[in-house]
Amino acid sequence: MAEITNSINAGTLSARKRRSFISDLFYRLIKEKPLGTFGAVIVIILLLAGIFANLIAPYGYNDPYVAARLSPPSGKTILGTDQMGRDVLSRIIFGARISMIVSLCTSTLSVCISTTIGTLSGFLGAKVDLVVQRFVDAWMCFPGIFLILTIMAILGPGLIQVILVLGISGGISGSRVVRSTVINIKENVYVEAARSIGCPTSKILMRHILPNITAPLIIMFTTGMGAAIIAEASISFLGFGIPPPTPSWGGMLSTSGRTYMLTAPWLAIWPGLALTIVVYGINMFGDALRDLLDPRLRGGLGRYSGAKKKMPGQMARAK
Repeated sequence: MAEITNSINAGTLSARKRRSFISDLFYRLIKEKPLGTFGAVIVIILLLAGIFANLIAPYGYNDPYVAARLSPPSGKTILGTDQMGRDVLSRIIFGARISMIVSLCTSTLSVCISTTIGTLSGFLGAKVDLVVQRFVDAWMCFPGIFLILTIMAILGPGLIQVILVLGISGGISGSRVVRSTVINIKENVYVEAARSIGCPTSKILMRHILPNITAPLIIMFTTGMGAAIIAEASISFLGFGIPPPTPSWGGMLSTSGRTYMLTAPWLAIWPGLALTIVVYGINMFGDALRDLLDPRLRGGLGRYSGAKKKMPGQMARAK
């Protein structure tokens, strides 16, 4: 019986080795995380809508008088029109492009800043860590929305300004996560062995530290996408984000949605619904990746070998 069990486990191991890391990750995502798979589909739809908005949208995002002003949903305009006769569906599709650009660029910038600050602070320690962490503490003392609005008021509204402000703010705050991970990793035996043979600090960081914090960085990237979309919508809603006539879901809620909420409720419902669905999907996808990549969680790659734990009765039968 034990030989049969060992042969089954060996077959599972060989099958997993034949699959690459990415393919095995998506296989387990589909098999074990249905909500995560649903979130991944939403993320893919967001990316496709942002890339091919010119082909998908029935009208231009600023084409006026497509139909009568404040027309309800109909066959010509599926989601109705706004106060200028512009098609709401087209503006939501083009707004997905803004959300895609902001989420990807902001998350990338935030992860790069978090990795740089957290890695240097956690690995070097001593006075460097003390000075850097006191700066991070001072930054995190300010209310996030107040700090962002203050910087946006100085820089002015615009897409680049939104990405820079959100990316830098999120990167400084997220460096705490990277720092704690690096502190745990640098105490491992292989890092001490690399130091003992005289490996330079840059080589230790590139060969031993950074590869081992890849999973937290991926999780930070995916979860940061949803937070970036919400933050951009909040800034645009307050009038400091993407300037009109470029469509933004938060801006659509602020201008036409808030003004005509009672006479034309679809102007607030559809942008808000799109924002809710996309952020929900991104969060579900990020949570699923966290469960699959974090070895400390049940179902993480800590049991990547595929060998299931035996119950006491199974162990007795195997003996």
